Amino acid sequence: MPIALTNAQIRFLRGQAHDLKAMLQVGGKGITDALVAEVELALEHHELIKVKVAGADREARDAMIVALAERADAALVQRIGHTAVLYRPSTDKRQIVLPRG
Repeated sequence: MPIALTNAQIRFLRGQAHDLKAMLQVGGKGITDALVAEVELALEHHELIKVKVAGADREARDAMIVALAERADAALVQRIGHTAVLYRPSTDKRQIVLPRG
């Protein structure tokens, strides 16, 4: 089930993600099960991550970003060029407290 974020929460998360470096990169093989597992592990540990997506055209990159967010059950906070910001609250230990909607 996708996470529903309000505009205020999205603005907050974009500010939190500003100084983050991209943790993972989607390469030529596209979205594999191993990549989804790594994204899920990173989201569980960090809750907010940046992912770089290699792709020749914009539509292919956007499709890969949306597919990755759906498969990892994460919210797409922002996408700029080749970089996407994904958010999913941790099930064990929440680190990021979102503002009320």
